[in-house]
Amino acid sequence: MKDKDNNRFIVSVKVGPKGQITIPKEAREMFDIKVGDTLMVMGDKSRGIALLRAEMFYSMMEEK
Repeated sequence: MKDKDNNRFIVSVKVGPKGQITIPKEAREMFDIKVGDTLMVMGDKSRGIALLRAEMFYSMMEEK
């Protein structure tokens, strides 16, 4: 399923045999994710999984 507007989208991805997913092109373009960028994987058992740019994560931690 794919749905997109200028500020958000929904797309499904499959987990491969090594536990990897591909970040869809729409997400890479929207968030300017390039080869070599570092992302943080954050998880909460009741709320799910989120990906966040490492720079944004560290910036948020400095604010607290």
